[in-house]
Amino acid sequence: MTSPFEEVPPPACAAGSLDQERAFSAVNAAFGSLGRICMALDADFRIRYASDLLMSLLGADAASQVRGLSIESLLGAELFGLDGPLRQALLAGEKREGWRAVLNVASGPARLMSVSAAPLLHDKLGVCDPAATYLVVLRPADESTVEASGPIAGFGLIARSPAMARVFRMIDVLQHSESTVLVTGESGTGKEVVARIIHAHSPRKSGPFVAVNAAALPGELLESELFGHVRGAFTGAVRDRAGRFEAAEDGTLFLDEVGDVPLHLQVKLLRVLQEHTYERVGDSQTRRTNARIIAATNRNLRRLVADGRFREDLYYRLRVFPIELPPLRSRREDIEPMARLLLSRVGSRTGRALRLSPEAVRVLLSYEWPGNVRELENALEFAATVCQGQTLQPEDLPPEIAPAAAFPGEEQAPAHRPRPVATASGVVDDLELKVALEQNRWNRLATARALGVSRSTLWRRMRAASLG
Repeated sequence: MTSPFEEVPPPACAAGSLDQERAFSAVNAAFGSLGRICMALDADFRIRYASDLLMSLLGADAASQVRGLSIESLLGAELFGLDGPLRQALLAGEKREGWRAVLNVASGPARLMSVSAAPLLHDKLGVCDPAATYLVVLRPADESTVEASGPIAGFGLIARSPAMARVFRMIDVLQHSESTVLVTGESGTGKEVVARIIHAHSPRKSGPFVAVNAAALPGELLESELFGHVRGAFTGAVRDRAGRFEAAEDGTLFLDEVGDVPLHLQVKLLRVLQEHTYERVGDSQTRRTNARIIAATNRNLRRLVADGRFREDLYYRLRVFPIELPPLRSRREDIEPMARLLLSRVGSRTGRALRLSPEAVRVLLSYEWPGNVRELENALEFAATVCQGQTLQPEDLPPEIAPAAAFPGEEQAPAHRPRPVATASGVVDDLELKVALEQNRWNRLATARALGVSRSTLWRRMRAASLG
């Protein structure tokens, strides 16, 4: 991540009067005596004043350099983006205390901070700068209190569960390490996301991040993919080809689904981890690699070792620094903040400011999420597609997540029968639905009006009938 100072335009607001500067200096001194950094923001969430104590984290003259900088660029869009929970709370005149955010700068290590924010109440004497609208107070987060904190944001993630707070702490610890990491967890929990974050906040962040999925390729192709091959090594090898280890030089090789690596390749992989050497397929020349390995799997490697399907020595070589990602159903307190963050990303791609209704939030919290975060993201993208306004309702969610909301009063049709769609005048099966679409030249809005249903209901029925 580049330093925020490198891309800052001229400050959006000039310094206040001498009295205003003195007033903030007094506040600065008061908070500084408690080890707190305070910043005053204007109505556009740009920094108008910042404590001199900020220099201890960002370097000399940081307090003046951040003036005019968006608070989002310092503490992340997860909290202060257009749909960020702290920005929304401040706009509503509310305060928030004890949240966690990662302060990232190029000139030093990322720091986990405790963040409190509140609307700024102005004094009756008019000494304070009237343009200063919000107050943000930071302090370095005490490692012993991280798991008992409020929501935590950073590295492109947001959560509030103790389990994910531990994951954040592990990522923070790995910033100065090049240890081999093993990320485990169910499918869809975000293992590759975590691997990319570890790489981006490591000494190798300027090098390449190369990913390969061991489950997607048969053994002979996986060997060539990892180590490369020489011309004539096998049928179709018409020229020399570098492998992923060479492509990941000075960077990180992410080996996904490592539990599916065949036994004969596990031997070669173990050698790379132990000696940092390998040979291309069909070649006798030994090559060296300095690529760091981050492996991931949704399988139980201990059980595979016990069954003789995974080498025990390789298991311990990969598991130097283990990180386990819990399933979404076991950390339901993360669902709402994560859904809001994902929805803001979906909305930014389409230029829409999307919101979740309280009813939609309740539906999200009650669902089991077998597909974890990936399923949650897909569900929100689906809902954003069919939503007619800016607020997502339960009926906008996929039918498997909110079946009662999607089709009130309608029983699930057996798989062998045509799927009917309820209309104002009765039900329409798949064939009649197709006829209605053709009659309206596949205009969904016109078809929905003709059938007397909402566009979201029509969209779901088209999807179920493979017509959309």
